[in-house]
Amino acid sequence: MFSRFHQVVVNFLTREDGPTAVEYAVMLALIIVVCLGAITTLGQNANSTFTAVGTAVGSAS
Repeated sequence: MFSRFHQVVVNFLTREDGPTAVEYAVMLALIIVVCLGAITTLGQNANSTFTAVGTAVGSAS
């Protein structure tokens, strides 16, 4: 019985499923942060562009 328990513990400690899942979670978090930063920057640039165009069109009338 102890041999079976020992083998289960050794298998659990030597498998790499846990660290792999953590690495994927960290990569996903970093991708989300980069996407949010890019979306924020694009939104601010689009807002500036539309404001400039609206001002130019408004002053031309």
